[in-house]
Amino acid sequence: MTSKKSIITIGRQTGSGGRVIGRKLAEALNVPFYDKELLERAAKDSGLCKEIFEAHDEKPTNSFLYSLVMDGFSYGYSSAIGGDMPMDHKLFIAQFNAIKKIADEGSCVIVGRCADYALAGNPYLLSVFIHGTTEDRVARLCKQHGITEHTAREMILKTDKKRSSYYNYYTDKKWGSAFSYDLCMSSSAFGIDGCVNAILHAAEAKGIV
Repeated sequence: MTSKKSIITIGRQTGSGGRVIGRKLAEALNVPFYDKELLERAAKDSGLCKEIFEAHDEKPTNSFLYSLVMDGFSYGYSSAIGGDMPMDHKLFIAQFNAIKKIADEGSCVIVGRCADYALAGNPYLLSVFIHGTTEDRVARLCKQHGITEHTAREMILKTDKKRSSYYNYYTDKKWGSAFSYDLCMSSSAFGIDGCVNAILHAAEAKGIV
C-alpha cells in the first residue's frame, strides 16, 4: 500500500483490541508486525533466553530477590548488556535496542513495550493508544478466552496495572495519557475496522503513507 517508511506503535488497554488493530494495520500496509515477536528478536539479538523476556513482559520490578533469580536463570547466556545492571533493566535495554534496530530496517507495526518512547523523534513514527469502555473490553475478553465476566474484570485490572507501571517506570510519560501519543482512539466508539481506517488516514496526513 505504501512506498514510504511507516512506523506505527500501538499502546493499548487490555481487551481494547489493540493487538488486532495492530495486525490489521500491518496487513493493510504490508509491513512486519511485532508483538510477542519482539521478545524473540530481543532474545536473539541480546543472547538472553526468550523465557526471561516472556516472564518479565511489560512487568516492572526492581526487586533485589527477583534480580538474583533472573541472573541465575540467565547463567550461561550473554552478559554483554549492562554488566552488573539488574536483570529487569538489562531486559528493557535489550528490547529498547531491538525496537531501534527493527525501525532502522524499515516499516513496521509494534505493539506495546514502550516502543513509542524508544522511537521518540523518529520522523516516520505515528504513536497510537487504543482504549475502550470496560463493558466492551470485558465482553471481548470473555469471548476471546472463554472466561467469566468476573475473571475478565480481574484480568483487565491486573494487566493494565502492570502495563501502566512498566510504561511509567521506564519512560518520562504517562501510560494512556493523550499527551503521550500522537493519536488516542476508542475501539468502543469506532470499532476495530474504524480504528484501523482512522489510523491509516492519520498516517497519510502525517506523510508516512
